[in-house]
Amino acid sequence: MQKPPGAIRFTRKRVLLGLSLATLAGAGALWMLGSMLTAVAPRTVTLPPDLGAQAVTLPAGAGQTAVGSFIPGRGRGAVLLLHGNHSDRNQMVGRARFLHAQGYAVLLIDLPGQGASTAAAVTFGVNEAHGVRAALDYLRGRAPGQRIGVIGVSLGAASLVLCRDCPPVDAAVLESLYPTIEEAVRDRLRTYLGALGVPVAIPLLWQLPLRLGIRPAQLRPIERIAALGAPVLIASGSADTYTLLSETERLYGAAAAPKALWVVEGAGHEDLHAFAPTEYERRIGAFLDRYVGAAGGEGGAVAVDAATEAAATL
Repeated sequence: MQKPPGAIRFTRKRVLLGLSLATLAGAGALWMLGSMLTAVAPRTVTLPPDLGAQAVTLPAGAGQTAVGSFIPGRGRGAVLLLHGNHSDRNQMVGRARFLHAQGYAVLLIDLPGQGASTAAAVTFGVNEAHGVRAALDYLRGRAPGQRIGVIGVSLGAASLVLCRDCPPVDAAVLESLYPTIEEAVRDRLRTYLGALGVPVAIPLLWQLPLRLGIRPAQLRPIERIAALGAPVLIASGSADTYTLLSETERLYGAAAAPKALWVVEGAGHEDLHAFAPTEYERRIGAFLDRYVGAAGGEGGAVAVDAATEAAATL
């Protein structure tokens, strides 16, 4: 028995209404997810007192500050430490200890919008770069005439590479760095949602100009890494699902020599120093010794194995 035309139209209206409500609900959920990803959560940050760190607060652009801690060195050079997203300078304390023990001055900062530093939103490296610039200017003043290195983790690495007018540095260690924001969003969503994460990434990326006034083209470290102008060591975990090994290898290929690549076997998107502290300190210590330490330049000691030496063009 056929339904009367009026009943068919009513059914179609119900279907269309249901689809419209589902679309609105999905859009709302994606907007809430975008809010979570760009939200700042200021908090008090306290470092272990035995570090002997001095408190630092730096202006870092309109409405932004970079709060940090400075540990004086023994004239061997200085290193700026930049943590990952939704973290703070405490993430870098282990690195600070080993670097300070080697005689380096160390500056740890909370990136704008992270930890105790202020900002309106997380911008995945664009506005955070103002904090990096302020920190490097400060470090030049506290360690005049000394070489300066930077260790950046994920967001911290992106903030350095995306900084277009930062003072030059003498060496950079870039850990778990994303090549493009498109891949970063897609990889993270795919980690949690599987294949569904790929299409979901598209509307999230559309929010960038609406929320932050930033275009995806501004968030492509792979296009900026060659302009860094310093020896670079790129490190990432072989099991990292946020930054795939193939993406890390592309970053390495785009970087200018001298450069080194360290794939940390078994590590995910995590603290590489905590995952493999002995090997981390051997490799990163040797790299910084060569380009930042008091010996510096070509005269520095480099304790790397032959395979690394060949691959790294060091």
